[in-house]
Amino acid sequence: MSIFRRPDYQSDATQFINQLKASRPELDQQQQAGRALLWDKQVDRKIWGEYREGQVAQKPYVYQTNAD
Repeated sequence: MSIFRRPDYQSDATQFINQLKASRPELDQQQQAGRALLWDKQVDRKIWGEYREGQVAQKPYVYQTNAD
């Protein structure tokens, strides 16, 4: 055993999360369902390509006013 090894420590937040998951085993499935609802989406690459082609390049000094 190393002299630098610290005893097994768990913060209060980690203990709370572990206790919550133990008391509500369905929580992981609910989290995955929520993620799938918001983030796991199919991307239409053709539409994204058209979107990128339609963007206008930003000028170097956007906050500078022209004195012309």
